[in-house]
Amino acid sequence: MATDARLTADFWVRAYLRRLEMANIPAYVTARGDATAGAVLIKLATLDGQARAFQRSFDLMTGNRAWVTLAAGPEAEVDATITRQRQNDPDLWVIELESRGGHTLLDEDGLSS
Repeated sequence: MATDARLTADFWVRAYLRRLEMANIPAYVTARGDATAGAVLIKLATLDGQARAFQRSFDLMTGNRAWVTLAAGPEAEVDATITRQRQNDPDLWVIELESRGGHTLLDEDGLSS
């Protein structure tokens, strides 16, 4: 019997928040999605009026999952994009983090699963 090794959204979010806490990167869950299978958006506020939003994407050619930029620019525009995404997907999680240096920890091993 094959098993699905994917983590629940809730578990992944809790683990990611813990990693951010350990790196002293402030982060907040601004929208809770479905605990089991909700998608996750990450909003990075660089505290200069700019922001970026990231979503996980699946590469059909390689089978890999990667974080890609959904929106970037003035924070209000990124917020508007996130609001539209939430209207289309009420199960969506949104995590907002603040990092002047743009650090998200998304490129570290284990966070793209």
